[in-house]
Order: sequence, then C-alpha cells, then structure tokens
Amino acid sequence: MDVIVLAGGFGTRLRPWTLHVPKPLIPILDRTMIEHVVSILPEAMVDKVLIAAGYGIEQMREHFASLDLPYEVVIVEETEPLGTGGAIANCREYLSGGTCCVINGDLLTSLRVDEMLIAHEASGTLASISLWEVEDPSRFGVADFDSSSTRIRRFQEKPPREEAYSNLINAGTYLLEPEVFNRMPQGAFSMERVVFPDLAEEGELSGFPFEGHFVDAGTPPSYIEAVQTSIQNQAWVAGKSADGGSWYGGDVVIDSDASISDSAIGKNTQISSACSIVSSALLNEVRVDSNCVIIGCMVGFNTHVGHNCHLENVVVDHNSVIPDGYVQNGGTYPTAD
Repeated sequence: MDVIVLAGGFGTRLRPWTLHVPKPLIPILDRTMIEHVVSILPEAMVDKVLIAAGYGIEQMREHFASLDLPYEVVIVEETEPLGTGGAIANCREYLSGGTCCVINGDLLTSLRVDEMLIAHEASGTLASISLWEVEDPSRFGVADFDSSSTRIRRFQEKPPREEAYSNLINAGTYLLEPEVFNRMPQGAFSMERVVFPDLAEEGELSGFPFEGHFVDAGTPPSYIEAVQTSIQNQAWVAGKSADGGSWYGGDVVIDSDASISDSAIGKNTQISSACSIVSSALLNEVRVDSNCVIIGCMVGFNTHVGHNCHLENVVVDHNSVIPDGYVQNGGTYPTAD
C-alpha cells in the first residue's frame, strides 16, 4: 500500500532548531524524526511513501536520496497551508488506488499497522483511525467508540473536556479507501472537522485502540519524551545504551564523576567533571565544561557550554557558545528578541 506522512508544519515550537531544518529532519538519537515515524511500517507492506511537506522541501529530498530504503519516497510539496485534509488530497495523483495509510509526521507510536490493516479490512468501512486513551481529551479529536462493532459512532474535534464523548483520541494514523477522496472538498480543510464526522454518522468509520507508547514530538518536553521513549525501545542503528536510561553515540568522552540520566548524548561529545545531565538531548560535537547542570534541555550541534552553567528547559541553538557561569530556565539560547 501507499503511505502519506503529514509533515507540512513549520515546527515553530521547536525553534531555533527548526530554523535550520524542517521538523521531520530533527535528530532523535541517530536517526531523523521522520525515520522513526515510518519505522512502524512493515516494509513488505509498503510500495511508496509520500511526504506531504511545506517547508524544507529540498533538504528532505536530499536526505531521502541519501538513504537506502526498500520503497520509493516522493516529496509532495504544499505551496500553501492545506490542513490535514487538503494535504492528503494533494497527494491523490501519486497514489496507486488501493488502501492508503496516513501518518502524522511527528508521532512516535507502538502501533502495529499490519494488525490495524487486518482489522480495517474485517470492518468493511471506508476509513479507520488509530485510538489512544488519555486523561484529558480536550486537545484532540475524540471518538465515540463501540468496541463490539469497532465502529466510531460519532467524532468530535477538540471538545471541552466535560463534553467529550470518551477518553479515546485520534492517535494520528488512518487507513483510507479510495472512495474517501471523493468526499474531500477543494483547497484547505481538516479531515477531523470535515470528513471524519460524516463518515462516523454513516457508519463508515472504524477505530483501532492500541497500547504501548504514543508521543507527539512537537514541543520541547514531548521531544525529550520521544528521545527517552526511543532509548527505552532501543530504537537506534548506531551507538549504545548506557547506565541511567541513557544513549551514547560514538566517541563520547564523559568524565568519571559526571552524572548522566535519561538523556541522549550525540557522537564526539565531551562531558567534563562534576556535571549533571538529566532528561536532555545533546546532539553531536557538544562540549560541556566542568560543574554544569543541564536539565530538560535540547542542546544543538557543535555547542560549547562553559564552566559552572545551569540550564533548565532550554532549547540551545546549534553552534552556540555559552559563557562560564551562565544560568537560564526556559526559553531558547540565544534568547529570542
């Protein structure tokens, strides 16, 4: 089958990293975010992957041209924001005409797409949505799910918490039959607001609940969660696991009295004495001088953190030089104007 990866956003919440590369190319351990996303696809099932993108088109083309993948990758450009539905419709001319899988481009999940496809075919509906249970569904699309028939009876997008049909949310992977494309309007629109509610009302929308993990890596805290989830699931090609729930790339040098926990340390990185690195992601070629504390941070390539620094919940741009004794909690470095 063909797969559409929705990667049209600008990734503004992950700036300044996304000022340099589109969000799908941000590293998580030793692979890009989008490579983690498509890794849930059974390779034998996939003929073509279409990446619906609106930013960093040439960078993505170059990146995928350099990879040896068992399926064709086509970058489908959005010249203007099209919403989730418009982005899917924009890929129609490249599709082969069978069942199509759609995946949000910043989701890391444990979903078994092969099992979801079996359930979808058994349901006989025009569309199926993966479902995940949360405490507060108000930020998501919510399904009124009938477990006995696997049908979604009603679908609502981002309702007030007290009005939500259930705690089962749209988990960002869809299976669509070709007939669904005939129901799509022209231009920009939302699948969640325009197409799914009508399909549910007609009995043509099925749900597929799953368990394991579900991480939307679109914000700094959730990016860190995605990194930690990838470490827990050993989702790397190179590098190695380390004590304290961490991952180290190649040629990492860490002083014996430094403390590293729940963090990713990119290759050719040096951590000096008496440093504490907690729940952070340091990319390649980073140097951290002595007596530093780094908590909940994203630290870009080729960054030098001086002595006695304390950084907490900061997104540090690539090629930064942070002076000795610097303290910051939250925001970005350099700080935005």
